[in-house]
Amino acid sequence: MPDSPAPTEALRELADVPAVEVVGTVTLHLMSAAALRCGLGEGEPGERATDLAEARILIEALAGLVTAAVPHLGHHHAAPLRDGLRTLQLAFREASPYPDRAGEGPGERLTGPVST
Repeated sequence: MPDSPAPTEALRELADVPAVEVVGTVTLHLMSAAALRCGLGEGEPGERATDLAEARILIEALAGLVTAAVPHLGHHHAAPLRDGLRTLQLAFREASPYPDRAGEGPGERLTGPVST
């Protein structure tokens, strides 16, 4: 197993990564974690683990990041982030036994109501 870079070397490497890539990476992690908690992982639908309380937190954080970052990213980078967020918001609504009212779902105070 290769050695990890020294902390100062790792910081230098991170300093060289463009902001759009950092935002994209963090967004991808939030989306993946939220999707799994909404039950969108592998396996049969009845066997997939869901944790909607955790999914709500992750989607709220994602909505905050996307809402704040989109104006600075340009359409090419922003469109997939918005689409992914909306897809997760809809998945959350579908997975919930008692869906939130329109505008009250995770992240909807930042993005506006989400419906099919």
